[in-house]
Amino acid sequence: MRVQLDPGRCQGHGRCYDLAPALFGEDDEGFGTVLGDGVVPPDKAQDARRAAANCPEHAIDVREGA
Repeated sequence: MRVQLDPGRCQGHGRCYDLAPALFGEDDEGFGTVLGDGVVPPDKAQDARRAAANCPEHAIDVREGA
């Protein structure tokens, strides 16, 4: 599984890094960023899905099997 975040759609609500701090961080302006290369460890898969489901702008894409 891999996560991607579309910076053009992100509005900086911070739900991604609040819900999945091992997968997402924030930049200097409070916008979400993907930590590392976006590969999600198996034990963080639920966190990735939760972050994507709670993003108001649907800026997070979760790709299964990546």
